[in-house]
Amino acid sequence: MLTVKDVAKSFGGFRALNGCGLEVRPGTITGIIGPNGAGKSTLFNIIGGLFPPDQGVVELEGRSIAGVRPDKLAGLGLVRTFQISRELGELTVLENMLLAGQGQSGEQAWANFLRWGLVREQEARTLAKARALLERVDLWHLANDPARNLSGGQKKLLEISRALMLDPKIILLDEPTAGVSPLMSRALTKAISTLRDDGITFAIIEHDMDMIAEICNPIYVLAEGRTLTSGSFAEVTANEDVMKAYLGKVAA
Repeated sequence: MLTVKDVAKSFGGFRALNGCGLEVRPGTITGIIGPNGAGKSTLFNIIGGLFPPDQGVVELEGRSIAGVRPDKLAGLGLVRTFQISRELGELTVLENMLLAGQGQSGEQAWANFLRWGLVREQEARTLAKARALLERVDLWHLANDPARNLSGGQKKLLEISRALMLDPKIILLDEPTAGVSPLMSRALTKAISTLRDDGITFAIIEHDMDMIAEICNPIYVLAEGRTLTSGSFAEVTANEDVMKAYLGKVAA
């Protein structure tokens, strides 16, 4: 579904990515791990359209998406979340969800007068969809609360649910358990696994090795801007080069 080949990116004299590559197959949860500064977030920023690569190939279902804007990528089925949740805190949880609804005729002032029947029908469908998604992650009882009042883990669940309003084929998750309690981390792990079973493909940057080991296969290891190795959790954690990248030496 997603192919990255020989991607490089520099910022001034700093080489953030240097020949990085990976593949994400449909129906998988692909993990991306590596020490701090390995280039993981830069890779997601390139795939997600925040800036183009200096060189290399980025393809979604065989179509080049290098440099394509995030809003256009969402229309193609690729959506990303961020390590720090970006909810609109003054709006309610439900309003955050409804804002993500696509193709709403009511966004055009004239349609509210000339096509009000269609507008009301679309609004009802969007509301039903938002409710179903919030119920799925146990947030519906907080639908009318300001989003700023959610816990860190609940904000991550809201962000994933908001991404699902776009009917994505693949979601890029940047450290979904960062700053989240162990209980909410378990809830996030379960939610992601269930969504994969329902046909959503994921690529995940994560430092929680328990989560990576439980739900991710394959796993790509990045170090110094390049892809070091890939494979199952057992395979990558047994690799001496991975141990060197994380620890600076091979464990005895």
